[in-house]
Amino acid sequence: MQPTSFNDLKGKVCVITGGAGVLGSAMVKAIASVGTKIAIADINKEVAEKVAAEIAAESGSQVIGVEANVLDKESLEAAKAEINEKLGDIDVLINGAGGNSPKATTSVEQILEENLDNLDDTFYGLEMEGFDMVFALNFKGTLLPTMVFTKDMLKNKKGVVLNISSMNSYKPLTKIPAYSAAKASVNNFTEWLAVHLAKVGIRVNAIAPGFFITNQNRFLVMDEKTGNFSPRGQKIVDNTPMGKFGEPEDLQGTTLFLISDISSFITGIVVPVDGGYSAFGGV
Repeated sequence: MQPTSFNDLKGKVCVITGGAGVLGSAMVKAIASVGTKIAIADINKEVAEKVAAEIAAESGSQVIGVEANVLDKESLEAAKAEINEKLGDIDVLINGAGGNSPKATTSVEQILEENLDNLDDTFYGLEMEGFDMVFALNFKGTLLPTMVFTKDMLKNKKGVVLNISSMNSYKPLTKIPAYSAAKASVNNFTEWLAVHLAKVGIRVNAIAPGFFITNQNRFLVMDEKTGNFSPRGQKIVDNTPMGKFGEPEDLQGTTLFLISDISSFITGIVVPVDGGYSAFGGV
């Protein structure tokens, strides 16, 4: 019989990379609320442990912080060993680590004639170091943890992977080519891996958040001096039918749905959580 609640998640073990961040911690709170055991895997162990302790105290669930670099397979394997020892076999993986950087961002949205004498602020002025860093964090930072943390699922022939993509994957925003390209790759990888693992009981899906204010994009969407939206931030609100940025809690329902057995026949999809942005043509 198909479950009608999230009770199937009680006692399961979930690993979430980037779980100490603004969006990640909101997802952790939701998962902890249904009795799941959680490991927050973050490059900053101190922050991961602090967030874990706060959510554990609030929810009564077992939540631990573990140090892990999503771009270092050995670091991930060490984290997995620690998680297995403290929590048991891993049932769910959420690939939440990611983000953008000013180093992979163009200053101008489009090249105008006035830019032709100095291309530093355009696509042609991007430095590969910054581009590679952002692309790797978002794409390889999804690929490598999946290679490591799904091994228990393979053994048990049951499990769930949930990738965190972005609406940039469908409609690339101006200024951020590396982030947009990486998230499009995450969508493709989600579909590919869902097919690859379908017959061994592992489901793979993704969430594509629309516009949320995080530590990584604040510099683009807020005016530091006034505290108001930047022109870019206002443009986002104007093109989101609900007329606002998302709140981190807006991801909680979709997260629980996709990692629960309630969605046991769903694999290989990317779900927008975007306030209608993807449905709006701008007019």
